[in-house]
Amino acid sequence: MKYTTLLAALVAVFGASSAFADGVISDIMKKYHKAPEGQDPLCKKVSNGEGSAGDIATLLKAYEAMAKEKPEKGLATSWEQKNAALIAAVKKLQKDPKDTSDYKKAVNCKACHEPHKG
Repeated sequence: MKYTTLLAALVAVFGASSAFADGVISDIMKKYHKAPEGQDPLCKKVSNGEGSAGDIATLLKAYEAMAKEKPEKGLATSWEQKNAALIAAVKKLQKDPKDTSDYKKAVNCKACHEPHKG
């Protein structure tokens, strides 16, 4: 009986932490990479050089949180490199919001989803 309780507790703890990690990435994608019909997502607004300093700071904070998570699949080194490039590009935008070339390259959805999304 005690082992059953312990096992249930372990499943609850590890299951919850795994669900939380998946939720962080998913939440960031929903909040900043998707938008209601007829509206541009924040990432597109920033890609177009129309992001405010607050928009850029919001994305930086979100991407830094995402970088701490584990991807659904793929190599950790690839995940780290892609997130590092994305974070560096956003930091560059903080200096010049119109210089979007690095951000546009780093925010490529397919380049990240293909190797890391389950």
